[in-house]
Amino acid sequence: MKRFGVFMLVLLLCGALFAEGGKEKAAAKPKFPEKPIEVTCLFGAGSAADLIARKFSDLASPILGVPLPVVNRTGGGQSVGYTYVKNAKPDGYNIVWTSNGLITAYYQGNIDFKQDAFRSIARISYEPVSFAVKYDAPWKDINEFVDYIKKNPGKVRIGNSGVGTFTHLAAAALEDFAQSQVVHVPFGRGLAFASLLGGQIEASSQLPSEVMSQYEAKQVRIIAVTSKERVKSIPEVPTLIEKKIPIELILWRGLAVPKGTPDDVVAVLEAATKKVVESEEFKKFCDQMSIIPAFLPAAEMDKFIDVDEKFTGALMKKIGASKR
Repeated sequence: MKRFGVFMLVLLLCGALFAEGGKEKAAAKPKFPEKPIEVTCLFGAGSAADLIARKFSDLASPILGVPLPVVNRTGGGQSVGYTYVKNAKPDGYNIVWTSNGLITAYYQGNIDFKQDAFRSIARISYEPVSFAVKYDAPWKDINEFVDYIKKNPGKVRIGNSGVGTFTHLAAAALEDFAQSQVVHVPFGRGLAFASLLGGQIEASSQLPSEVMSQYEAKQVRIIAVTSKERVKSIPEVPTLIEKKIPIELILWRGLAVPKGTPDDVVAVLEAATKKVVESEEFKKFCDQMSIIPAFLPAAEMDKFIDVDEKFTGALMKKIGASKR
């Protein structure tokens, strides 16, 4: 019995030692996040991308318990920002606001890597493109405008954000539907509307958030949007599909990290993102910006981007905007 008692005592002591060792290992495991998470925005201050990035960061910070400073890394047709984050350490402390631009930048030849250089955190939202004309223009709806394009090949000028951008693709898709040539005029942000009001172009294809002030001031008329459903902030504006023009194009926005970022880190970021996107404050902000909040988890987002890459790549090749 004495030997049995001693044996049991040794077992208990060993168990206690193993338990303490396990606690030490658990305590030694680094917690994420422990420091600020840098958020790269590919567009300049005041742009739609910048505004939504900063709103998201403000709401995500108390959830994650660390600051999420937004850094505007512009230039190179989005290559500067994407390349910076792709080459960053895959530890979750460098994330990028991504969009269809990741796909268009590749096909334009601005970057030499595709979407699989990153891991998705989640989709945040999407936006359609809006087609706008001067308020007193003769075209009151998109069908009248398309008829005019058909009857005047090579004479209609449509302003967009730049060759190969999403707004250019939307205008090119409309051109393809009309089976008639238009002149695509690339502009920087905001310049398209000055030219529209000045009569240098007949129409502009831009995000709704970038035309709302002119629309509300009745300087321009939005004659259609490219989403499947109408935009909540401009419910009176029809979709192309409603007007029997089978075009649905959305600019999606999401967050991504470098390939190789651990699953548990992605899971933390994904959960925080879901809380932000589903919050009433973020939804209200999106309504004001004519943005549709549309959370999609990491795994589904990766599949979504793969499908979009095939569609966008084919469209860019068709309209001659691809260098691949």
